[in-house]
Amino acid sequence: MVLDKMFSDLPTKGSFALADQAAYRRWRDLKVSYYPITKEDIFVDIADLAQPTERERSKALSIVQCTNFFFYRSHESSLSGREAALGLARAFGFRRLDANPMADDDGLTLVAVRDAGPKTRYIPYTDRPIQWHTDGYYNAPDRQIRGFLLHCERCAAEGGGSLLMDPEIAYILLRDENPALVAALFHPEAMTIPANAEDGREPRTGPVFSIDSASGALHMRYTARTRSISWRDDSEVRAATEALTRILDDPASPYVVRHRLGAGEGIVCNNVLHGRTGFRDAPVGAQHLMRAGIGPRDPALGQRLVWRARSYDRIAPV
Repeated sequence: MVLDKMFSDLPTKGSFALADQAAYRRWRDLKVSYYPITKEDIFVDIADLAQPTERERSKALSIVQCTNFFFYRSHESSLSGREAALGLARAFGFRRLDANPMADDDGLTLVAVRDAGPKTRYIPYTDRPIQWHTDGYYNAPDRQIRGFLLHCERCAAEGGGSLLMDPEIAYILLRDENPALVAALFHPEAMTIPANAEDGREPRTGPVFSIDSASGALHMRYTARTRSISWRDDSEVRAATEALTRILDDPASPYVVRHRLGAGEGIVCNNVLHGRTGFRDAPVGAQHLMRAGIGPRDPALGQRLVWRARSYDRIAPV
């Protein structure tokens, strides 16, 4: 595969311009110098999730410059999961929350296993694994998800671990292998999400990689799903998606961060690549006893409850 096709959507200047090898090399070398990282390297302790301090925000933002995401934890018990998620959204610049059909009026979504209702059609509301993706890959161009947060109010009895990779690292690994791979994923017709009559959604065709016009940052829309998705039928895109699959599924990759969120922990990110392992909630009887105050109060014994906020904004200091 050689780089023999150029089109107007490819960046023409800066670190992501294929013709500017010097700028790319400077940015690339700095980026990979942050790795390998440990989970503790990217954890921020936040005393009050409703109002992080300047010091806590500063530490988080310095981590984001390296990885595009950070983990946090708090032992604050007086806040509800909703209050914690809304406080963090405000603290890190998520002002425009995505009012998707699954969200409440305040823009938050409670992600938990559902036994009835429209959410049962979607994998996040089951205990099944979720494949690699970025959030909102099916959204319209003017509603692209630039950032999101997940706040764990209660973890599952078993499983439910998160996997994360910075899209900039995926870009680097592809470009180092062959620049034509990233060129293919910048194609404006690289990936199509078919229409969904039940949600009233039109087909969404667009690139995998693009440049955010407001910040100049790399943006990625992607899903590893094989159903309800159509890739551009050419050899370049096929080679690029196969390479990306290989990168994400590498069990020895030093660039994949794995962590099972505990109660009071969460993720704030610039819509990085992520997935989730399957999990098992405690039996219904055990959950009922715990809520009634009869059984153990261990937060790992109930139903997994995670609050999600999706934003049209990237992480920013307030």
